[in-house]
Amino acid sequence: MDTTWEPTAPGVLRLPSGRLVRGRGLRAGPPTGPAPTFAVYLLGAPPPPVDWESRWLPWPDFRLPRDRAAVGPLLREVWERAASERVEVACGGGRGRTGTALACLAVIDGVPPAEAVAFVRRHYHRRAVETFWQKRYVATFRPAGLDG
Repeated sequence: MDTTWEPTAPGVLRLPSGRLVRGRGLRAGPPTGPAPTFAVYLLGAPPPPVDWESRWLPWPDFRLPRDRAAVGPLLREVWERAASERVEVACGGGRGRTGTALACLAVIDGVPPAEAVAFVRRHYHRRAVETFWQKRYVATFRPAGLDG
């Protein structure tokens, strides 16, 4: 039984490896279709409870994550689980923080850091990664353990 997203579902980004990750804005409410099996919420305050496994990464709107050391391991988990699960990454609006995290996932998946923002804008949302600092964060993103 396939437990990943449908490639054409709203907000689903296909990484070069074929892994599918859904990005979305929480303010828009839950989309129709299946729920995620795992989610990461990028918010300035704790997210509301959900019926699936989730993690909260404290990340204020228009800014960078508060605990930058936690980003690489958490996004690596997202990338690994996306091979066989419905994984979601979400923030309030679904563009800035979510786009930044998706661009970092693209780096983990092999997209050069200098091309990751353009990749996410082309395949997820044309206004993903909203601030200069978010763009710079992606361009310099080098998570540990990329060798395998």
